[in-house]
Amino acid sequence: MSKNIIEIDNLSKFYGKQRGIEDVTFSVEEGEIFGFIGPNGAGKSTTIRTLLALIYPTSGSAKIFGKDCIKEAPSIAQDVGYLPSETFFYEGMTVKDLLNYAATLYRKDCSKRIAELSERLKLDTSRKIRDLSFGNKKKVGIVAGLLHSPRLVILDEPTSGLDPLMQQTFFDILREENNKGVTILFSSHILSEVQKMCNRIAILKEGKVISLQNIHELRADAYKKVHLSVESNISDRSLSLDGITKYEKNGGEISFIYKGSVNRLIDAIQPLKATDILIEEPSLEEIFMHYYQ
Repeated sequence: MSKNIIEIDNLSKFYGKQRGIEDVTFSVEEGEIFGFIGPNGAGKSTTIRTLLALIYPTSGSAKIFGKDCIKEAPSIAQDVGYLPSETFFYEGMTVKDLLNYAATLYRKDCSKRIAELSERLKLDTSRKIRDLSFGNKKKVGIVAGLLHSPRLVILDEPTSGLDPLMQQTFFDILREENNKGVTILFSSHILSEVQKMCNRIAILKEGKVISLQNIHELRADAYKKVHLSVESNISDRSLSLDGITKYEKNGGEISFIYKGSVNRLIDAIQPLKATDILIEEPSLEEIFMHYYQ
């Protein structure tokens, strides 16, 4: 039976009267890659920073490894790797010195792991931090977050600044870690990343979790994207069917998102004398927008 590595219960954080997050509740199982998605400002970073005791909650509670995130933060940190959305380092240090310094915080020899990750990410460890591009600083953050072989990796918008090839290398590294049993919490507003990586997701809107489900359920939740080619002289109201959203008609081309019985859909389409029909799974982006309507 799987155990929970992260448990969040009615977690709220307010900055005066300003809402950060409100009554956020979810758990992440051991060995899971869990996606935490929503647009910028939805509360993803606030949740993560509260989990890591970088800020304190207004109410509610959170546990990692069964330990209270605030009371036992130093103990938890030994087994957690964290990549913030924006990385800030000592600008005058070389990459090598910075990573070696980070390794001393975990009281273990991380030299082999540092060398391996730096090579795969094509990171020049002899350069000074101040001379690095944004993308290379992100690579330093990745190595710093993984060098101690943590049990839990928390990633906040991790791919910003990485080129597509380096993103793929990064995802390969994450999958390898996950195959070793490492649990990953992956925050992003780029849904294709989440779709590629995650087992389950929580969708965050205005500081609240509005949906929690596995990735297959989300995509197979009876939503269909339908494209029809019909006689161009039909009226816009020729298709009468409950469950249709995002209806668009352009001449003889009709497209819409549909949720409901496929048999009812076919019955409704039949009188239109369609010359062509394509029914496909909508993208995660299109499903996501449904939640934000």
